[in-house]
Amino acid sequence: MKRIVLTSFIIACIALLSFTDITTLKGTWQYNGGVSNGKAEGPPTQYTLQRKYTDKTFTAFVLEKGSKPEKYEAGNYTLKGDTCFETCTFNSQTPQAVGKTVTYIYSIDKGIIHLKAVLPGGTVVDDQWKKVR
Repeated sequence: MKRIVLTSFIIACIALLSFTDITTLKGTWQYNGGVSNGKAEGPPTQYTLQRKYTDKTFTAFVLEKGSKPEKYEAGNYTLKGDTCFETCTFNSQTPQAVGKTVTYIYSIDKGIIHLKAVLPGGTVVDDQWKKVR
């Protein structure tokens, strides 16, 4: 009888945890390739792209061997259900992106986050970022 109660309790806990909403992307994520306007692309080979998320902000860097990390984008984000709203506060490549919010549909599977969106310029993306820290 105790075994049945314990097993039922464990199954109930697993079921409840599976419905828990993710509230943060906290950590360091590295670009792992993706799809841009229907064309698959792998991660760059000459440099690495990383995003560092806190509870509410993100900062994106280009990392090249022998150089200091170069910040190229930063902003704020919020998660609601399967949607990630990112508002750009700094962008060294596209200054007109500052103040714009991109709405991503996201999912996380096996340490990889998929960010799907139509960017302000019209590019359709499905970026994949692997958690490295």
